[in-house]
Amino acid sequence: MKLQFHSLLCASLLLAAAASAQPPVAPAAPAPATKPAQSQTPYTPLAPGEADYKPTVPPWPGDLNVWPKGASPQEVGKHLADKFAALPLGRGISYPDICTWYGALTFAELTHDDALRDKLITRFATILPGGPDAAKMPKRRHVDDSIFGVVPFEIAILTKNLPTYDSRYLDLGKYWADRQWEPMPADMPAAFPPDELAAMEKQGLSGETRFWVDDMYMLTMLQLQAYRATGDRKYLDRDAHEMVAYLDKLQQPNGLFYHAADVHYFWGRGDGWFAAGMAEMLRTLPADHPDRPRILAGYKLMMAALLKYQGPDGMWRELIDDPAAWPESSSSAMFSFALITGVKHGWLDAATYAPAARRGWIAVTGYIDQNYDVTQVCEGTNKFDNMQYYLDRHRQTGNLHGQAPVLWAASALLRDGE
Repeated sequence: MKLQFHSLLCASLLLAAAASAQPPVAPAAPAPATKPAQSQTPYTPLAPGEADYKPTVPPWPGDLNVWPKGASPQEVGKHLADKFAALPLGRGISYPDICTWYGALTFAELTHDDALRDKLITRFATILPGGPDAAKMPKRRHVDDSIFGVVPFEIAILTKNLPTYDSRYLDLGKYWADRQWEPMPADMPAAFPPDELAAMEKQGLSGETRFWVDDMYMLTMLQLQAYRATGDRKYLDRDAHEMVAYLDKLQQPNGLFYHAADVHYFWGRGDGWFAAGMAEMLRTLPADHPDRPRILAGYKLMMAALLKYQGPDGMWRELIDDPAAWPESSSSAMFSFALITGVKHGWLDAATYAPAARRGWIAVTGYIDQNYDVTQVCEGTNKFDNMQYYLDRHRQTGNLHGQAPVLWAASALLRDGE
């Protein structure tokens, strides 16, 4: 009996030693205790985007699907879009309204929220010519006014195959996009003297060209939307040509952009406009377009710079290259949008850039208050060649300059890469 026990003990010790020499393996998931036996059925693969189970901890630092409580793009986007849809119209419609409208419409489409989409369209319908709020439509030959055409184009795109389609939206968008490339009337103020303006128009640039960094969202989006809605290549070609001219004029060797050719400061939201504009452009520009390599190179150079200047808190600063400047939410949301879009489309290496995109998004959502207003938003800012001018800009809450890019970033997280 003792011999048998001794033999069993030795065998147990040998088995234990062999087990300890093997690499550790994850414990098997416990089987449900009360689940009845089931017959074997063939496994059906999940559709793209579905998952049996999402852990509460992201699988890696650059994960763009699993979020802390309150930071999911579905939740954040819904709150901000609903808030915007319920706002009364102001005295006039300006570019922050249009940028937020566009973001809310794209979010509604990506989440299949038809009620939200229809509410946003109904809100805009009163501004159509002949409507009760038509007087609120902007009128100037200026990039900040011409971007108005983005929303009617988006409505035309979203309703193209619906019974509610109304051709007036497409016509209104085309009016703004076509006018942007018409010669600037002599009685309209332009950013350059008449001879310089004429030379730029002869080179194929818009009469609304200012060479301010902001323009590369305002002007870019109108012409992109015109191409998306009509398929007419002229809109895309002149848009890409314009962007190349701005890249050559404003981008610096460090990858960032001056606010304007004569104002040598890297203002956060100004650079954010350009980052978002390039991401939107590259989403649409065909792989064989002659201007794509130049735009992609400028985009990648800027994204590399943003990695360097992102703060430990995930935010970017009011002046990007000044670590003492205050963290600014609208620019941080724009940069997050540009990074997310690049990672999802494969223009950026995911291992390098996805963690920065994730940290940026989570940081920005931390600046949304209990009323779903984005805080720490820089007020509207003209160019001025003085550092203290930028550092002293007021920080606002609920300003649409901040609400809009958060909606863009939420949409980018929900959008497929292709």
